[in-house]
Parts: sequence; structure tokens; C-alpha cells
Amino acid sequence: MARRRRGQPVHGWVVVDKPSGMTSTQVVGRVRRLFDAAKAGHGGTLDPLATGLLPIALGEATKTVSWAMAGTKRYHFTIRWGEARDTDDAEGQVVETSDVRPDGAAIEAVLPQFLGEILQVPPAFSAIKVDGERAYDLAREGEMPDLAARPIRVDALALVAIHDRDHATIEAVTGKGAYMRGLARDIARALGTVGHVSALRRLAVGPFSLDDAATLDHIGALAGTPALESILLPIETPLDDIPAVALSEAEAHRMRCGQSVAFLRRSDRDRLIRLDLGAEEPDAVVLATCDAVPVALARIENGELRPVRVLNL
Repeated sequence: MARRRRGQPVHGWVVVDKPSGMTSTQVVGRVRRLFDAAKAGHGGTLDPLATGLLPIALGEATKTVSWAMAGTKRYHFTIRWGEARDTDDAEGQVVETSDVRPDGAAIEAVLPQFLGEILQVPPAFSAIKVDGERAYDLAREGEMPDLAARPIRVDALALVAIHDRDHATIEAVTGKGAYMRGLARDIARALGTVGHVSALRRLAVGPFSLDDAATLDHIGALAGTPALESILLPIETPLDDIPAVALSEAEAHRMRCGQSVAFLRRSDRDRLIRLDLGAEEPDAVVLATCDAVPVALARIENGELRPVRVLNL
């Protein structure tokens, strides 16, 4: 039997403006096929209902996904007041109602309660694992999981618009792991009512923004043409806040082989000083490059640069 062709060695990031109604996994599969890429992953799941920015990593860029997912995220989410749903979004079943409808002043007054480091109980329909099973699988079987509150970071919240007495849109800037469905649910409770997310759009993830994004239709129109590569962003795009250290050809060869590079000479120490790593960052990860080509993500330990993830380019 002939071995199945695995695709081409395509490396970089594609920023997709995800349409509603598709899972993140479906979008990744579509992009991988359009690029005929051997490997693909994404930098942070969006619910099927949600639209907006979905960064997709191809090839060696998949080794930088965790840095993309750790980046700050910006959303617009619309709360539908007066209806709580089991999924905390419009796809679920109504489980509670309320006649209370908050006005703009009330909404703006309560938002500061949700800023900073706060605790959030994830939605029951989420990918959190409970005794080895996904919470959403348990919830679909009628076993609503008892999820523990987790710390999240919310940097900014602002009322964007009041569309009618039932709907208001809020902009949120958050760290990793924050659920907009959870914020909508808890904001509604704090206002003496119930609510769920009726619309959600992600606007940014770390350095990725909708200015970089392309629709699946646009990517499909470019498939098979040289112009397709024009929408690829560099592998190092989500690493813009990571210090970089330049290697010689010999050092880069050692690192590509998974070996450490010793920084023992005075000139080597000068290179480390220029990285400007504080004493509070002894295990900081740096980007090792050679002739401006990424070689590896590496950590400085005991005077050596040790590879964490080698980038085979």
C-alpha cells in the first residue's frame, strides 16, 4: 500500500477571520489543506458561535503556539440580558429568566469589579478536564460538572454599545484562560439579572490583529498560486517580546543538533548583557537566530544556551 502523502514543509502563521458556525479544528483543517501543509495547529480556540481572529500555525510555527496562546486577547462580546443558558451562550437551553434589564450607568458601574486578577468558574460546556473527561462531554450527558474557580486576568472592560433593552456589547482585554461566556454570566449576576453571550468576536491575540486576517474564501481564492505565501507571517511573530541572541554558524549547527552552546568568553558575556534579562528572570526563554533565521527557543542556564524547542528551517 502506498504511503499517504503528508503535505509540504510550509512554515509560518496564517491569521484567519473565522466565520460563525465552524469549529476551530475545522478551520485549521481547511487552512492546512489549502496550503497543502504537513502540520498545523492554532493559537487559541474559538467557540463555533464566535467569529474573528484565529491564528493558525503551519509547520515549525506549531512549536511557538504556546507563546501565542499566552498573549493578551481582545474581544467584543454581546450579552443578552434576562436569559441564562446552560452553555452560557446562544447555543444552549434556557435555564433561568429575569425581568431585570440594566441601563448603561449600571453596567459601567459594575465592570470595575471584574478587573485585575479575579477568580472565574469556567462554563460547564468547556474543554476543562474533570477526572480525565472533558467538561462539555459530561454536560452533554446531563452530568453538569462542578468546576472549581480558576484565577484569570482582566486588563480592561468597557461598554461599547447598548443595542436595545435586551442587548449590550462589552469590550474585554484579558490574559490566558478567561472565558467571555463566564464574564457575561457573572456580570449579569452582579447586575441582579441573568444573561448569556449572544455574539462574540475576537479582535486580537498578542501581536496578531484583524488587520493581518484573511477570510477562508480569500485564502481559497489564492490556493495554488504564488500569492498564497504572501499571507504567511513569520514563525517568530508571536515571539516579539522575547529577547533574541545571534549565533554564529558553528553555534547554530550545535543548537540544531540539540546541543548546548557555552557562553564562556568575555564577548559571550557581553551578548548576554545585551539581552537585558533581569535577575528576576533566571529561566527566561530567548530566541536564538543565525543570519536572522530562527534556530531555536532556548534557555540560559549555568553559562550555557540550552535549546528548548529547535526550529528545523
